[in-house]
Amino acid sequence: MIAIRVIRDAGADPDVPLPSYETAGAAGADIRANLPDRGSLTLAPGGRALIPTGLRVEIPAGFEIQIRPRSGLALKHGITLPNTPGTIDSDYRGPLGVILLNAGAEPFEVVHGERIAQLVVAPVVQARFDLVDSLDETARGAGGFGSTGRG
Repeated sequence: MIAIRVIRDAGADPDVPLPSYETAGAAGADIRANLPDRGSLTLAPGGRALIPTGLRVEIPAGFEIQIRPRSGLALKHGITLPNTPGTIDSDYRGPLGVILLNAGAEPFEVVHGERIAQLVVAPVVQARFDLVDSLDETARGAGGFGSTGRG
């Protein structure tokens, strides 16, 4: 198991739990909103906002944290992340915020302490990019965007 070191931002509510796995088989740890004044924030339909978590993390070299939507919020309310999955790099030490987008038809109230997204810890492989004169041929070739069937 990998350890992710966490500190709270100054003024963050210490009663808001750290990210946690809700079941033994969960791939993502739920992260919560840590709002100023412990209040709430309303996202209008089509609106988006950077929601503070009150946390900063230290991710070991060779890993990243991916931020992903919670399926229940997406299905029931249309709440998603516009840059999904978002990436937190191992050398970032700033405040951890989550960009929420209300793709639903009704306003959505983000409540202090509410689970708003999932964090997935993943290994990172960095590649070297070599400029060449040609690429190997494949059966698919240059076919893209629906070339293998509907959609």
